Amino acid sequence: MGKLLHAIIIGLIGAAIVHIAVLLLVPEFSERDAWSNLSMKADFYAMTRLDAEPDSPAPIKSIDPLFAAAACRFDLSDGVVQVTAPGSVPFWSVSVYDRNGHNIYSFNDRSATSGQMDAVVLTPAQMIEMRKALPEGFEGSIFVEAPIEEGIVVLRAFVPDESWRPAVTKFLSQSSCDLQQF
Repeated sequence: MGKLLHAIIIGLIGAAIVHIAVLLLVPEFSERDAWSNLSMKADFYAMTRLDAEPDSPAPIKSIDPLFAAAACRFDLSDGVVQVTAPGSVPFWSVSVYDRNGHNIYSFNDRSATSGQMDAVVLTPAQMIEMRKALPEGFEGSIFVEAPIEEGIVVLRAFVPDESWRPAVTKFLSQSSCDLQQF
């Protein structure tokens, strides 16, 4: 009976130590979310490559090695965001996330007119205003109505083999994330 009581007490003390250690480590890990990592790399409306550069780690981990990616942070209280990328790659996809990393909307090159990457992210109220009179330059855009103020747009491009890497790099480096007033 004494050995059982001793084992229970040791188990409870061990569990308490592990519990306290985890609680103390939470702030260390919670500050390293995608929003924080991107904010350290670039300001709002700036496309930032997500693949690791030779001298620095990737700002966001777990990126598929067959895809290259870029992202930008936005604030819809400033206006609508237009994301474009010229050129052609084998496949591209776009995801819109809220500040906490929840996926709001996703689409790919099959949704775009003529395969060109041109999307506008806006709030429901901005969409109502946009429907009254479509501004010039938004005719072929994909409209993403997002019920958020701040978020992240991630543009991914497929790299089927190394011969495509220069085209994909050019596609992502020439992509833009522009604040538009209407």
